[in-house]
Amino acid sequence: MGKPHKTDGANGSNGLIFVVQRHQATHLHYDFRLEMNGVLKSWAIPKGPSMSPSDRRLAVMVEDHPLYYAGFEGIIAEGNYGAGTVEIWDHGTWQPDNKLESPLQALRNGSLEFTLNGEKIKGKFVLVKMEHSRTENAWLLIKRHDQYAVSGDYDGERPTKYYKTASH
Repeated sequence: MGKPHKTDGANGSNGLIFVVQRHQATHLHYDFRLEMNGVLKSWAIPKGPSMSPSDRRLAVMVEDHPLYYAGFEGIIAEGNYGAGTVEIWDHGTWQPDNKLESPLQALRNGSLEFTLNGEKIKGKFVLVKMEHSRTENAWLLIKRHDQYAVSGDYDGERPTKYYKTASH
């Protein structure tokens, strides 16, 4: 799979990158990263993103990462933070759907709507802050109903593999 890269509108909404890295650390999870204001805003998603609107995926916001980290694949050595294997599971571009506010303001307000254009995951999503969670920085990543949405059971291995697709 090719490395994430900026497209020709990198400082506008058409060239913002996203990456999903499959991270086998202490526990398998997926690192979901959105380029925003020169960094990668990042969430750890234990079960990975889902293409089913009925799934509400826990997404724990973690520290920002530098943009170059979007292309990282490899092994983080034992004894280091995040030790384990990291591979790029999906990547592409994204654009915010919040027309009246910046993506950072939308995050501060607790709800960011956006569209992904990746190799595996596509379409409209929303990140919603969980106000009364025991987990600090807890968000939900939710797939919106659109032409890319599917239904079916999550198989536990690959976030977008389902047993049946939705009729449209």
